[in-house]
Amino acid sequence: MTESLRLKISDITALLARVVIGVVFIAHGLPKATDLNGTAQGFEAMGIPFPQFSALLGAAIEVGAGIALIVGFALPLTGLALAFMMGAAYFFVHVGDPLVGGFELPLVLAVAALALGFSGGRYSVDRLLPWGRVRQESRTAESVPA
Repeated sequence: MTESLRLKISDITALLARVVIGVVFIAHGLPKATDLNGTAQGFEAMGIPFPQFSALLGAAIEVGAGIALIVGFALPLTGLALAFMMGAAYFFVHVGDPLVGGFELPLVLAVAALALGFSGGRYSVDRLLPWGRVRQESRTAESVPA
């Protein structure tokens, strides 16, 4: 397999992973967004501080950053925001739970969001923005033998 083909496959699989993980975050965030009062009541019952604000923040992060992950916008920040959200889910809901049937979903989603945030592939909005072009140019300069 040529290096060019390997890079194309890597970029396509990163895009596929971003879409799948982003859809999962959106699917978990939309119910929060459509019933903020119910979400806040649930958060309050779980002991989450500032339940109204936390419900709004949780919905905004899961939906907004889920969309940003899919399109590849501000990927490092997006990955960090989603990982933070899953860290909060673990801390407030899953502490003491077993791995299987307990906290494996937040764990996998947090790590996947971080990984995709820092290596989300070439097929992203970030590549069209100044920080994406700079990184692309520096890679080209690094790959040219002296």
